[in-house]
Amino acid sequence: MNLFVDTSVWSMAFRRSEGAPGPEVVRLDLALEAGEGVYTTGIVLQELLQGFTKPKSAEQIVRQFAAIPFLAPKRKDYIEAARLRNACRRRGVQIATIDALLAQLCIEHELTMLSRDQDFTSLAELTPLMLWQAGPALIR
Repeated sequence: MNLFVDTSVWSMAFRRSEGAPGPEVVRLDLALEAGEGVYTTGIVLQELLQGFTKPKSAEQIVRQFAAIPFLAPKRKDYIEAARLRNACRRRGVQIATIDALLAQLCIEHELTMLSRDQDFTSLAELTPLMLWQAGPALIR
């Protein structure tokens, strides 16, 4: 399975405490160890760097992200993301602009979203977005 990992999961992974990691971080670790496809995009890196203000932490993130393939949105992705967002809004579900774009990248590249953000649960219920969930099945 190829995964697109959202900021919420990367942030948890980088902020690990002594407690047990959440299921999304465990899934990320397993994917990285197994050499599965793990993807991201520039806005996720930017969000992470904005959340970690210490230079040493930022350097660690930049260094580790150098090995993660980046997806660059194309004009079509922005157009389709707007359609996704508008379709959700017509059904009474508000989705952040960036979340719509990330969902579109997943749909376009046939990636499964790995996130803790509940907006993606709504998106997966209303769109072709595949969302990883702990347990027996993906939300489709």
